[in-house]
Amino acid sequence: MYSTSKNTFTSFDNTEIFYQHWESSSNSVPKKAIILFHRGHEHSGRMAHLVEELQLPDYDFFAWDARGHGHSPGERGDAPSFSACVKDIQYFVQHINEKYSITTENIAVVAQSVGAVLAATWVHDYAPKIRALCLASPAFDIKLYVPFAEPGLRALNKIKGNFFIQSYVKSKMLTHDIDRAASYDSDPLIARAISVRMLLGLYDASKRIVQDSYHIYVPTQVLTSGNDFVVFQKPQREFYEKLPHPNKEFHVLEGFYHDTLGELNREIALHKIRRFILQTFKEEYVAPQLLDADKIGHSCAIAEELSSPLPKNSIKNKFWELTKQNLKFGSRFSKGLKIGEDTGYDSGSTLDFVYRNKTESKHPLGKLIDQRYLNAIGWRGIRARKQNIEHLLAKYINKLHEQKRTIRIMDIAAGHGRYILDSIQQLQKKPNSILLRDYSDLNVEAGQKLIEERGLKDIGKFIQADAFDENSLASTTPKPTVVVVSGLYELFNENSLLQQSLSGIYQAMEKGGYLIYTGQIWHPQQEFIARALTSHRQGNAWVMRLRSQAEMDALVENAGFEKIDQCIDDFGIFTVAVAKKI
Repeated sequence: MYSTSKNTFTSFDNTEIFYQHWESSSNSVPKKAIILFHRGHEHSGRMAHLVEELQLPDYDFFAWDARGHGHSPGERGDAPSFSACVKDIQYFVQHINEKYSITTENIAVVAQSVGAVLAATWVHDYAPKIRALCLASPAFDIKLYVPFAEPGLRALNKIKGNFFIQSYVKSKMLTHDIDRAASYDSDPLIARAISVRMLLGLYDASKRIVQDSYHIYVPTQVLTSGNDFVVFQKPQREFYEKLPHPNKEFHVLEGFYHDTLGELNREIALHKIRRFILQTFKEEYVAPQLLDADKIGHSCAIAEELSSPLPKNSIKNKFWELTKQNLKFGSRFSKGLKIGEDTGYDSGSTLDFVYRNKTESKHPLGKLIDQRYLNAIGWRGIRARKQNIEHLLAKYINKLHEQKRTIRIMDIAAGHGRYILDSIQQLQKKPNSILLRDYSDLNVEAGQKLIEERGLKDIGKFIQADAFDENSLASTTPKPTVVVVSGLYELFNENSLLQQSLSGIYQAMEKGGYLIYTGQIWHPQQEFIARALTSHRQGNAWVMRLRSQAEMDALVENAGFEKIDQCIDDFGIFTVAVAKKI
Protein backbone atom coordinates (compact mmCIF):
# COMPACT_ATOMS: atom_id res chain seq x y z
CA MET A 1 0.00 0.00 0.00
CA TYR A 2 2.88 2.38 0.78
CA SER A 3 6.43 2.73 -0.52
CA THR A 4 8.73 4.22 2.11
CA SER A 5 11.74 6.48 1.62
CA LYS A 6 14.14 8.35 3.87
CA ASN A 7 15.09 11.86 2.81
CA THR A 8 16.27 15.29 3.91
CA PHE A 9 15.15 18.82 3.13
CA THR A 10 17.19 22.02 3.39
CA SER A 11 15.84 24.45 5.95
CA PHE A 12 16.24 28.23 6.16
CA ASP A 13 19.80 28.10 7.55
CA ASN A 14 20.96 25.29 5.20
CA THR A 15 20.50 22.62 7.88
CA GLU A 16 19.54 19.25 6.39
CA ILE A 17 16.52 17.96 8.32
CA PHE A 18 15.69 14.23 8.14
CA TYR A 19 12.20 13.03 7.25
CA GLN A 20 10.38 9.90 6.12
CA HIS A 21 7.87 9.69 3.31
CA TRP A 22 5.25 7.00 2.89
CA GLU A 23 3.90 7.29 -0.66
CA SER A 24 0.39 6.04 -1.25
CA SER A 25 -0.22 3.63 -4.12
CA SER A 26 -3.54 5.35 -4.68
CA ASN A 27 -3.94 7.30 -7.92
CA SER A 28 -6.31 9.82 -6.36
CA VAL A 29 -6.18 13.33 -7.82
CA PRO A 30 -5.27 15.78 -6.44
CA LYS A 31 -2.58 14.28 -4.22
CA LYS A 32 -3.26 14.64 -0.50
CA ALA A 33 -0.96 14.31 2.51
CA ILE A 34 -0.83 13.98 6.27
CA ILE A 35 2.19 15.43 8.10
CA LEU A 36 3.02 13.87 11.47
CA PHE A 37 4.91 15.79 14.18
CA HIS A 38 6.34 13.76 17.04
CA ARG A 39 6.36 14.73 20.70
CA GLY A 40 9.40 15.99 22.61
CA HIS A 41 12.37 13.61 23.04
CA GLU A 42 11.16 11.34 20.20
CA HIS A 43 11.49 11.06 16.40
CA SER A 44 9.61 10.12 13.22
CA GLY A 45 9.99 6.40 13.82
CA ARG A 46 7.77 6.71 16.88
CA MET A 47 4.95 7.97 14.63
CA ALA A 48 5.40 5.38 11.86
CA HIS A 49 2.70 3.06 13.23
CA LEU A 50 0.09 5.73 12.49
CA VAL A 51 0.56 5.40 8.73
CA GLU A 52 -1.29 2.07 8.70
CA GLU A 53 -3.38 2.58 11.83
CA LEU A 54 -5.06 5.79 10.65
CA GLN A 55 -6.46 3.86 7.65
CA LEU A 56 -6.19 6.72 5.16
CA PRO A 57 -4.84 4.88 2.10
CA ASP A 58 -5.43 7.77 -0.32
CA TYR A 59 -3.00 10.02 1.56
CA ASP A 60 0.77 10.27 1.46
CA PHE A 61 2.36 10.52 4.91
CA PHE A 62 5.37 12.58 5.98
CA ALA A 63 7.12 12.71 9.35
CA TRP A 64 10.31 14.53 10.31
CA ASP A 65 12.92 14.28 13.00
CA ALA A 66 12.99 17.75 14.54
CA ARG A 67 16.39 19.39 15.05
CA GLY A 68 18.33 17.68 17.81
CA HIS A 69 16.16 14.56 17.51
CA GLY A 70 16.44 11.22 15.75
CA HIS A 71 18.55 11.38 12.60
CA SER A 72 18.50 15.19 12.28
CA PRO A 73 21.61 17.19 13.20
CA GLY A 74 22.15 19.32 16.28
CA GLU A 75 22.89 18.66 19.92
CA ARG A 76 20.29 16.27 21.34
CA GLY A 77 17.25 18.11 22.68
CA ASP A 78 18.43 21.49 21.44
CA ALA A 79 17.91 23.94 18.57
CA PRO A 80 18.86 27.58 17.90
CA SER A 81 15.43 28.58 19.23
CA PHE A 82 11.86 27.32 19.42
CA SER A 83 10.94 29.70 16.59
CA ALA A 84 13.69 28.15 14.44
CA CYS A 85 11.86 24.82 14.67
CA VAL A 86 8.60 26.54 13.71
CA LYS A 87 10.35 28.03 10.69
CA ASP A 88 11.64 24.54 9.85
CA ILE A 89 7.99 23.48 9.48
CA GLN A 90 7.42 26.27 6.96
CA TYR A 91 10.39 25.07 4.90
CA PHE A 92 9.31 21.43 5.26
CA VAL A 93 5.86 22.22 3.85
CA GLN A 94 7.35 24.32 1.03
CA HIS A 95 9.60 21.35 0.23
CA ILE A 96 6.58 19.02 0.09
CA ASN A 97 4.75 21.52 -2.14
CA GLU A 98 7.64 21.71 -4.59
CA LYS A 99 9.05 18.16 -4.62
CA TYR A 100 5.83 16.16 -4.41
CA SER A 101 3.38 18.59 -6.06
CA ILE A 102 1.07 18.51 -3.05
CA THR A 103 -0.53 21.89 -2.37
CA THR A 104 -0.87 23.23 1.17
CA GLU A 105 -4.67 23.17 0.77
CA ASN A 106 -4.43 19.37 0.45
CA ILE A 107 -2.41 18.83 3.63
CA ALA A 108 -3.62 17.92 7.11
CA VAL A 109 -1.45 17.93 10.22
CA VAL A 110 -1.47 15.40 13.07
CA ALA A 111 0.81 16.46 15.91
CA GLN A 112 1.44 15.39 19.49
CA SER A 113 2.66 17.14 22.67
CA VAL A 114 5.59 19.49 21.89
CA GLY A 115 5.04 18.75 18.19
CA ALA A 116 1.46 19.96 18.62
CA VAL A 117 2.66 23.29 20.05
CA LEU A 118 5.11 23.67 17.15
CA ALA A 119 2.32 22.97 14.65
CA ALA A 120 -0.16 25.33 16.36
CA THR A 121 2.45 28.10 16.47
CA TRP A 122 3.21 27.59 12.76
CA VAL A 123 -0.48 27.79 11.84
CA HIS A 124 -0.90 30.95 13.94
CA ASP A 125 2.26 32.74 12.76
CA TYR A 126 2.44 31.74 9.08
CA ALA A 127 -1.30 31.28 8.32
CA PRO A 128 -0.86 28.26 6.00
CA LYS A 129 -4.00 27.17 4.17
CA ILE A 130 -3.98 23.62 5.49
CA ARG A 131 -7.14 21.53 5.53
CA ALA A 132 -7.09 20.31 9.15
CA LEU A 133 -5.09 20.52 12.37
CA CYS A 134 -5.32 17.58 14.81
CA LEU A 135 -3.53 18.16 18.12
CA ALA A 136 -3.01 15.35 20.60
CA SER A 137 -2.25 16.45 24.19
CA PRO A 138 -0.56 19.71 23.17
CA ALA A 139 2.15 20.63 25.71
CA PHE A 140 0.95 24.17 26.36
CA ASP A 141 1.90 23.84 30.04
CA ILE A 142 4.21 21.09 31.32
CA LYS A 143 3.85 19.73 34.86
CA LEU A 144 7.31 20.40 36.26
CA TYR A 145 6.14 19.56 39.83
CA VAL A 146 8.97 21.63 41.38
CA PRO A 147 7.65 24.92 42.91
CA PHE A 148 8.71 28.04 40.98
CA ALA A 149 10.50 25.86 38.42
CA GLU A 150 9.87 28.15 35.44
CA PRO A 151 11.08 31.44 37.03
CA GLY A 152 14.01 29.51 38.50
CA LEU A 153 15.01 28.21 35.08
CA ARG A 154 14.74 31.73 33.63
CA ALA A 155 17.01 33.12 36.34
CA LEU A 156 19.58 30.34 35.85
CA ASN A 157 19.42 30.81 32.08
CA LYS A 158 20.40 34.47 32.50
CA ILE A 159 23.31 33.51 34.76
CA LYS A 160 24.57 30.32 33.11
CA GLY A 161 23.32 30.67 29.55
CA ASN A 162 21.93 27.58 27.85
CA PHE A 163 22.06 24.27 29.71
CA PHE A 164 20.24 20.94 29.70
CA ILE A 165 17.77 19.31 32.03
CA GLN A 166 16.83 15.64 32.08
CA SER A 167 13.24 14.54 31.60
CA TYR A 168 11.62 13.08 34.72
CA VAL A 169 9.06 11.22 32.57
CA LYS A 170 9.20 7.42 32.75
CA SER A 171 7.76 5.24 30.00
CA LYS A 172 5.08 3.88 32.35
CA MET A 173 3.79 7.47 32.73
CA LEU A 174 3.29 7.76 28.95
CA THR A 175 1.26 4.74 27.91
CA HIS A 176 -0.50 1.59 29.13
CA ASP A 177 0.91 -0.22 26.06
CA ILE A 178 3.65 -2.39 27.60
CA ASP A 179 5.43 -3.03 24.29
CA ARG A 180 5.47 0.66 23.38
CA ALA A 181 6.76 1.60 26.83
CA ALA A 182 9.54 -0.98 26.49
CA SER A 183 10.50 0.35 23.05
CA TYR A 184 10.74 3.85 24.54
CA ASP A 185 13.18 2.62 27.17
CA SER A 186 15.37 0.78 24.65
CA ASP A 187 15.28 3.26 21.75
CA PRO A 188 18.79 4.74 21.29
CA LEU A 189 17.36 7.69 19.33
CA ILE A 190 15.28 8.98 22.24
CA ALA A 191 16.73 12.31 23.44
CA ARG A 192 16.01 12.35 27.18
CA ALA A 193 17.43 15.83 27.80
CA ILE A 194 16.03 19.17 26.64
CA SER A 195 17.86 22.48 26.53
CA VAL A 196 16.54 25.23 28.76
CA ARG A 197 16.25 27.64 25.81
CA MET A 198 13.97 25.16 24.04
CA LEU A 199 11.92 24.59 27.19
CA LEU A 200 11.53 28.31 27.89
CA GLY A 201 10.84 28.94 24.21
CA LEU A 202 8.11 26.32 24.42
CA TYR A 203 6.60 28.10 27.43
CA ASP A 204 6.73 31.52 25.76
CA ALA A 205 5.21 30.30 22.49
CA SER A 206 2.52 28.35 24.34
CA LYS A 207 1.39 31.34 26.40
CA ARG A 208 1.23 33.50 23.28
CA ILE A 209 -0.65 30.95 21.16
CA VAL A 210 -3.15 30.07 23.89
CA GLN A 211 -3.77 33.79 24.49
CA ASP A 212 -4.18 34.51 20.78
CA SER A 213 -5.77 31.36 19.32
CA TYR A 214 -8.59 33.67 18.16
CA HIS A 215 -6.47 33.99 15.02
CA ILE A 216 -6.14 30.34 14.00
CA TYR A 217 -8.57 30.02 11.11
CA VAL A 218 -8.23 26.27 10.46
CA PRO A 219 -10.56 23.36 11.31
CA THR A 220 -8.98 22.10 14.54
CA GLN A 221 -9.42 19.01 16.67
CA VAL A 222 -7.93 18.79 20.17
CA LEU A 223 -7.56 15.41 21.85
CA THR A 224 -6.62 15.51 25.52
CA SER A 225 -5.61 12.57 27.69
CA GLY A 226 -7.74 12.20 30.81
CA ASN A 227 -4.90 10.90 33.04
CA ASP A 228 -2.00 12.99 31.75
CA PHE A 229 0.93 13.18 34.18
CA VAL A 230 3.00 15.37 31.84
CA VAL A 231 0.90 18.38 30.76
CA PHE A 232 -2.04 20.38 32.10
CA GLN A 233 -5.46 20.26 30.46
CA LYS A 234 -6.63 23.79 31.38
CA PRO A 235 -4.65 25.70 28.67
CA GLN A 236 -5.73 23.12 26.10
CA ARG A 237 -9.35 24.02 26.83
CA GLU A 238 -8.59 27.74 26.81
CA PHE A 239 -6.87 27.37 23.43
CA TYR A 240 -9.82 25.45 22.03
CA GLU A 241 -12.52 27.81 23.32
CA LYS A 242 -11.00 30.81 21.51
CA LEU A 243 -10.67 29.08 18.13
CA PRO A 244 -12.86 30.98 15.61
CA HIS A 245 -13.44 28.23 13.04
CA PRO A 246 -16.90 26.62 13.34
CA ASN A 247 -15.44 23.18 12.60
CA LYS A 248 -13.62 22.44 15.85
CA GLU A 249 -13.74 19.59 18.35
CA PHE A 250 -12.45 18.91 21.87
CA HIS A 251 -12.28 15.33 23.13
CA VAL A 252 -11.26 14.06 26.57
CA LEU A 253 -9.97 10.49 26.32
CA GLU A 254 -10.67 9.12 29.77
CA GLY A 255 -7.92 7.00 31.29
CA PHE A 256 -5.37 7.87 28.57
CA TYR A 257 -1.80 8.77 29.54
CA HIS A 258 0.22 11.47 27.77
CA ASP A 259 1.25 9.44 24.71
CA THR A 260 -2.26 9.82 23.29
CA LEU A 261 -1.48 8.38 19.86
CA GLY A 262 0.60 5.54 21.33
CA GLU A 263 -1.84 4.44 24.02
CA LEU A 264 -3.13 0.91 24.39
CA ASN A 265 -6.62 1.89 23.19
CA ARG A 266 -5.43 4.49 20.69
CA GLU A 267 -7.95 3.36 18.08
CA ILE A 268 -10.50 5.48 19.98
CA ALA A 269 -8.37 8.57 19.25
CA LEU A 270 -7.44 7.50 15.72
CA HIS A 271 -11.08 6.98 14.76
CA LYS A 272 -11.84 10.57 15.74
CA ILE A 273 -8.86 11.90 13.78
CA ARG A 274 -9.71 9.83 10.69
CA ARG A 275 -13.33 11.01 10.70
CA PHE A 276 -12.33 14.65 11.19
CA ILE A 277 -9.78 14.62 8.36
CA LEU A 278 -12.06 12.84 5.91
CA GLN A 279 -14.85 15.30 6.63
CA THR A 280 -12.63 18.37 6.12
CA PHE A 281 -11.51 16.99 2.75
CA LYS A 282 -15.09 16.32 1.66
CA GLU A 283 -15.50 19.91 0.44
CA GLU A 284 -13.13 22.19 -1.48
CA TYR A 285 -10.85 24.38 0.62
CA VAL A 286 -12.46 27.71 1.55
CA ALA A 287 -10.25 30.56 2.77
CA PRO A 288 -11.45 32.49 5.83
CA GLN A 289 -13.33 35.70 5.02
CA LEU A 290 -11.20 38.37 6.69
CA LEU A 291 -11.33 41.45 4.48
CA ASP A 292 -13.79 43.05 6.91
CA ALA A 293 -11.92 42.05 10.08
CA ASP A 294 -11.46 45.76 10.79
CA LYS A 295 -15.24 46.07 11.19
CA ILE A 296 -16.16 42.85 12.98
CA GLY A 297 -14.37 40.25 15.06
CA HIS A 298 -11.87 39.91 17.88
CA SER A 299 -9.14 42.32 16.74
CA CYS A 300 -11.75 44.98 15.97
CA ALA A 301 -13.29 44.61 19.43
CA ILE A 302 -9.93 44.87 21.20
CA ALA A 303 -8.92 48.00 19.27
CA GLU A 304 -12.32 49.54 19.99
CA GLU A 305 -11.93 48.78 23.69
CA LEU A 306 -8.45 50.34 23.81
CA SER A 307 -9.75 53.42 21.98
CA SER A 308 -12.43 54.03 24.62
CA PRO A 309 -11.52 56.41 27.47
CA LEU A 310 -11.33 54.94 30.95
CA PRO A 311 -13.50 56.32 33.79
CA LYS A 312 -11.72 59.48 34.93
CA ASN A 313 -11.43 58.56 38.61
CA SER A 314 -10.71 54.86 38.11
CA ILE A 315 -7.49 53.36 39.47
CA LYS A 316 -6.62 52.12 35.99
CA ASN A 317 -6.95 55.60 34.47
CA LYS A 318 -4.82 57.13 37.23
CA PHE A 319 -2.16 54.47 36.62
CA TRP A 320 -1.93 55.28 32.90
CA GLU A 321 -1.97 59.03 33.51
CA LEU A 322 0.96 58.58 35.91
CA THR A 323 2.73 56.44 33.30
CA LYS A 324 2.34 59.21 30.70
CA GLN A 325 3.66 61.79 33.15
CA ASN A 326 6.68 59.59 33.85
CA LEU A 327 7.41 59.36 30.11
CA LYS A 328 7.20 63.14 29.78
CA PHE A 329 9.53 63.56 32.76
CA GLY A 330 11.95 60.99 31.34
CA SER A 331 12.00 62.82 28.00
CA ARG A 332 13.84 65.70 29.73
CA PHE A 333 16.87 63.41 29.99
CA SER A 334 16.39 60.73 27.31
CA LYS A 335 16.80 61.50 23.62
CA GLY A 336 14.77 58.41 22.71
CA LEU A 337 11.78 59.45 24.81
CA LYS A 338 12.15 63.07 23.64
CA ILE A 339 11.86 62.01 19.99
CA GLY A 340 8.81 59.87 20.85
CA GLU A 341 7.08 62.63 22.76
CA ASP A 342 7.79 65.25 20.08
CA THR A 343 7.15 63.29 16.87
CA GLY A 344 5.14 60.25 18.02
CA TYR A 345 6.36 56.84 19.09
CA ASP A 346 5.39 55.41 15.70
CA SER A 347 7.10 58.15 13.66
CA GLY A 348 9.90 57.73 11.17
CA SER A 349 12.18 59.69 13.51
CA THR A 350 11.50 57.27 16.37
CA LEU A 351 12.16 54.27 14.15
CA ASP A 352 15.40 55.79 12.92
CA PHE A 353 16.52 56.14 16.55
CA VAL A 354 15.54 52.51 17.21
CA TYR A 355 17.46 51.32 14.13
CA ARG A 356 20.57 53.26 15.22
CA ASN A 357 20.28 51.40 18.54
CA LYS A 358 22.64 53.69 20.50
CA THR A 359 22.26 55.50 23.82
CA GLU A 360 22.57 59.03 22.38
CA SER A 361 21.58 61.05 25.47
CA LYS A 362 24.22 63.20 27.15
CA HIS A 363 22.84 62.93 30.70
CA PRO A 364 23.82 59.68 32.59
CA LEU A 365 20.18 59.14 33.58
CA GLY A 366 19.18 59.68 29.96
CA LYS A 367 21.67 57.06 28.82
CA LEU A 368 20.18 54.57 31.28
CA ILE A 369 16.64 55.36 30.10
CA ASP A 370 17.73 55.07 26.45
CA GLN A 371 19.24 51.67 27.15
CA ARG A 372 16.07 50.33 28.77
CA TYR A 373 13.91 51.95 26.10
CA LEU A 374 15.87 50.43 23.23
CA ASN A 375 15.75 47.03 24.95
CA ALA A 376 11.93 46.98 25.02
CA ILE A 377 10.61 43.84 23.36
CA GLY A 378 8.79 45.83 20.65
CA TRP A 379 11.94 47.65 19.57
CA ARG A 380 13.96 44.44 19.62
CA GLY A 381 11.29 42.99 17.35
CA ILE A 382 11.54 46.03 15.06
CA ARG A 383 15.29 45.49 14.67
CA ALA A 384 14.71 41.80 13.98
CA ARG A 385 12.14 42.86 11.36
CA LYS A 386 14.82 45.01 9.73
CA GLN A 387 17.13 41.98 9.51
CA ASN A 388 14.35 39.87 8.00
CA ILE A 389 13.62 42.59 5.42
CA GLU A 390 17.30 42.71 4.50
CA HIS A 391 17.40 38.92 4.14
CA LEU A 392 14.28 38.69 1.97
CA LEU A 393 15.19 41.74 -0.11
CA ALA A 394 18.59 40.22 -0.96
CA LYS A 395 17.00 36.82 -1.64
CA TYR A 396 14.45 38.10 -4.15
CA ILE A 397 16.75 40.61 -5.80
CA ASN A 398 19.05 37.66 -6.47
CA LYS A 399 16.13 35.81 -8.02
CA LEU A 400 15.51 38.77 -10.33
CA HIS A 401 19.21 38.81 -11.23
CA GLU A 402 18.97 35.10 -12.08
CA GLN A 403 16.05 35.94 -14.37
CA LYS A 404 18.22 38.70 -15.94
CA ARG A 405 15.64 41.33 -15.02
CA THR A 406 16.10 45.00 -14.15
CA ILE A 407 16.14 45.78 -10.41
CA ARG A 408 13.96 48.79 -9.62
CA ILE A 409 13.12 49.20 -5.92
CA MET A 410 10.34 51.31 -4.46
CA ASP A 411 9.53 51.82 -0.78
CA ILE A 412 6.17 53.54 -0.41
CA ALA A 413 6.62 54.81 3.18
CA ALA A 414 10.32 54.74 3.93
CA GLY A 415 10.51 56.97 7.00
CA HIS A 416 14.10 58.22 6.96
CA GLY A 417 14.94 55.33 4.64
CA ARG A 418 17.72 53.97 6.84
CA TYR A 419 16.55 50.35 6.86
CA ILE A 420 16.07 50.19 3.09
CA LEU A 421 19.37 51.95 2.34
CA ASP A 422 21.20 49.68 4.81
CA SER A 423 19.70 46.69 2.98
CA ILE A 424 20.72 48.01 -0.43
CA GLN A 425 24.30 48.69 0.68
CA GLN A 426 24.69 45.02 1.61
CA LEU A 427 23.82 43.89 -1.91
CA GLN A 428 26.68 42.64 -4.08
CA LYS A 429 25.36 44.62 -7.03
CA LYS A 430 23.56 47.96 -6.88
CA PRO A 431 19.97 48.10 -8.17
CA ASN A 432 19.18 50.08 -11.30
CA SER A 433 17.03 52.56 -9.39
CA ILE A 434 15.73 53.32 -5.90
CA LEU A 435 12.55 55.33 -5.33
CA LEU A 436 11.75 56.20 -1.71
CA ARG A 437 8.47 57.85 -0.78
CA ASP A 438 7.05 59.26 2.45
CA TYR A 439 4.22 61.57 3.49
CA SER A 440 6.35 63.60 5.92
CA ASP A 441 8.51 66.44 4.62
CA LEU A 442 10.78 65.90 7.63
CA ASN A 443 11.35 62.28 6.63
CA VAL A 444 11.92 63.16 2.98
CA GLU A 445 14.55 65.74 3.90
CA ALA A 446 16.35 63.36 6.29
CA GLY A 447 16.10 60.49 3.79
CA GLN A 448 17.48 62.52 0.87
CA LYS A 449 20.43 63.43 3.05
CA LEU A 450 21.04 59.73 3.80
CA ILE A 451 20.93 58.92 0.06
CA GLU A 452 23.64 61.49 -0.56
CA GLU A 453 25.73 60.30 2.40
CA ARG A 454 25.59 56.73 1.07
CA GLY A 455 26.74 57.79 -2.39
CA LEU A 456 23.49 56.63 -4.01
CA LYS A 457 22.40 59.95 -5.51
CA ASP A 458 22.92 58.67 -9.06
CA ILE A 459 20.32 55.88 -8.68
CA GLY A 460 18.19 57.04 -5.74
CA LYS A 461 15.64 59.73 -5.06
CA PHE A 462 13.22 60.53 -2.24
CA ILE A 463 9.85 62.15 -2.93
CA GLN A 464 6.96 63.37 -0.80
CA ALA A 465 3.92 61.19 -1.56
CA ASP A 466 0.92 59.51 0.06
CA ALA A 467 1.26 55.73 0.45
CA PHE A 468 -2.53 55.34 0.30
CA ASP A 469 -3.03 57.35 -2.91
CA GLU A 470 -3.90 54.61 -5.39
CA ASN A 471 -3.49 56.80 -8.48
CA SER A 472 -0.16 58.21 -7.33
CA LEU A 473 1.22 54.72 -6.77
CA ALA A 474 -0.25 53.31 -9.99
CA SER A 475 1.38 56.04 -12.09
CA THR A 476 4.93 55.28 -10.87
CA THR A 477 7.44 55.16 -13.71
CA PRO A 478 9.47 53.23 -14.51
CA LYS A 479 7.59 50.26 -13.13
CA PRO A 480 9.27 48.82 -10.01
CA THR A 481 10.19 45.14 -9.81
CA VAL A 482 10.48 45.15 -6.00
CA VAL A 483 8.15 47.10 -3.70
CA VAL A 484 8.69 47.30 0.05
CA VAL A 485 5.98 48.25 2.55
CA SER A 486 7.48 48.15 6.04
CA GLY A 487 5.88 49.26 9.29
CA LEU A 488 3.11 51.19 7.54
CA TYR A 489 0.00 49.06 7.36
CA GLU A 490 0.36 48.18 11.06
CA LEU A 491 -0.31 51.84 11.95
CA PHE A 492 -3.70 52.03 10.25
CA ASN A 493 -6.73 50.05 11.39
CA GLU A 494 -8.92 50.47 8.30
CA ASN A 495 -8.60 47.77 5.64
CA SER A 496 -10.02 50.06 2.96
CA LEU A 497 -6.82 52.14 3.14
CA LEU A 498 -4.69 49.04 2.67
CA GLN A 499 -6.82 47.92 -0.26
CA GLN A 500 -6.30 51.29 -1.98
CA SER A 501 -2.56 51.11 -1.41
CA LEU A 502 -2.20 47.48 -2.50
CA SER A 503 -4.25 48.12 -5.62
CA GLY A 504 -1.97 51.02 -6.54
CA ILE A 505 1.14 48.88 -5.96
CA TYR A 506 -0.27 46.06 -8.07
CA GLN A 507 -0.93 48.43 -10.98
CA ALA A 508 2.52 50.00 -10.66
CA MET A 509 4.53 46.80 -10.47
CA GLU A 510 5.91 44.78 -13.35
CA LYS A 511 4.43 41.31 -13.80
CA GLY A 512 6.53 38.80 -11.86
CA GLY A 513 7.74 41.48 -9.47
CA TYR A 514 7.91 41.00 -5.71
CA LEU A 515 6.07 42.75 -2.90
CA ILE A 516 7.77 42.62 0.52
CA TYR A 517 5.28 43.53 3.24
CA THR A 518 5.30 43.51 7.02
CA GLY A 519 2.67 42.68 9.60
CA GLN A 520 2.20 42.85 13.34
CA ILE A 521 0.26 39.81 14.45
CA TRP A 522 0.67 40.06 18.22
CA HIS A 523 2.17 42.41 20.80
CA PRO A 524 2.64 41.81 24.55
CA GLN A 525 2.41 45.57 25.26
CA GLN A 526 -0.66 46.45 23.19
CA GLU A 527 -2.51 48.10 26.10
CA PHE A 528 0.58 50.01 27.31
CA ILE A 529 1.08 51.41 23.81
CA ALA A 530 -2.57 52.43 23.48
CA ARG A 531 -2.87 54.00 26.93
CA ALA A 532 0.54 55.65 27.30
CA LEU A 533 2.16 56.34 23.91
CA THR A 534 1.24 58.94 21.31
CA SER A 535 1.07 58.53 17.56
CA HIS A 536 2.61 60.75 14.88
CA ARG A 537 -0.94 61.66 13.86
CA GLN A 538 -1.72 64.90 15.76
CA GLY A 539 -0.44 63.38 19.00
CA ASN A 540 -3.39 61.01 19.31
CA ALA A 541 -3.15 57.78 21.29
CA TRP A 542 -1.31 55.04 19.42
CA VAL A 543 -4.03 52.38 19.27
CA MET A 544 -2.94 49.40 17.21
CA ARG A 545 -5.36 46.92 15.72
CA LEU A 546 -3.33 43.77 15.40
CA ARG A 547 -3.92 41.97 12.10
CA SER A 548 -3.55 38.21 12.01
CA GLN A 549 -1.23 36.92 9.31
CA ALA A 550 -4.25 35.30 7.70
CA GLU A 551 -5.96 38.70 7.42
CA MET A 552 -2.85 40.44 6.09
CA ASP A 553 -2.31 37.72 3.49
CA ALA A 554 -5.97 37.88 2.47
CA LEU A 555 -5.66 41.60 1.73
CA VAL A 556 -2.52 41.05 -0.33
CA GLU A 557 -4.04 38.16 -2.27
CA ASN A 558 -7.25 40.11 -2.86
CA ALA A 559 -5.13 42.72 -4.67
CA GLY A 560 -3.87 40.05 -7.09
CA PHE A 561 -0.64 38.86 -5.46
CA GLU A 562 0.37 35.33 -4.44
CA LYS A 563 2.20 34.89 -1.14
CA ILE A 564 5.39 32.84 -1.52
CA ASP A 565 7.60 33.39 1.54
CA GLN A 566 7.66 34.65 5.13
CA CYS A 567 9.85 35.32 8.20
CA ILE A 568 8.96 36.20 11.79
CA ASP A 569 11.01 37.34 14.78
CA ASP A 570 11.68 35.06 17.75
CA PHE A 571 9.13 36.96 19.85
CA GLY A 572 6.21 36.29 17.48
CA ILE A 573 5.44 39.98 16.92
CA PHE A 574 6.52 41.18 13.47
CA THR A 575 6.26 39.23 10.24
CA VAL A 576 7.88 39.96 6.90
CA ALA A 577 6.28 38.24 3.91
CA VAL A 578 6.84 38.15 0.16
CA ALA A 579 4.17 38.00 -2.53
CA LYS A 580 4.54 37.83 -6.30
CA LYS A 581 2.51 39.65 -8.92
CA ILE A 582 1.00 36.84 -10.96
